[in-house]
Amino acid sequence: MPLPFDPIDEARRNWSVHGWGATDAMSAATSITRAHQIVLHRINEALRPLGLTFSRFEALALLHFSRTGALPMGKMGVRLMVHPTSVTNTIDRLETDGHVERVPHPDDRRTVLARITPAGTEIVVKAAKALAEIEFGLGAMPAKGLRAIDTTIRDVRIDAGDFLP
Repeated sequence: MPLPFDPIDEARRNWSVHGWGATDAMSAATSITRAHQIVLHRINEALRPLGLTFSRFEALALLHFSRTGALPMGKMGVRLMVHPTSVTNTIDRLETDGHVERVPHPDDRRTVLARITPAGTEIVVKAAKALAEIEFGLGAMPAKGLRAIDTTIRDVRIDAGDFLP
């Protein structure tokens, strides 16, 4: 049930009254955090009928986009920007569901590859369509706004060391 006021505006007002500083940054960070919750919920709702979560979809999409349909799990963690344990858990679930299989690396016995299966390819294509239909939960925003958010948040990601500009 919607509130009769914007709680982030109220937090902004209180923050300012108390002189805590960085009011604009607090408000922006809180807005980003709340938007993340909303978008992730919408995405997961769209993926739920397919038995996926956003993290599983991302892993499948990464494998689907790779040249061979397979990647070392360590490389997946780097590309997905998550801890190796998260990749292991995600691949475990996808493997249980028949969407991915673990295979030995052809040139390095120490490395295990995650490889997308035909069932995984089929489900990731369906999932991509479902996410496009809901515009990744951002359908209320105009295209210009989406580009502005992407450009602005890119600076935060560069500052965090995600990639070189």
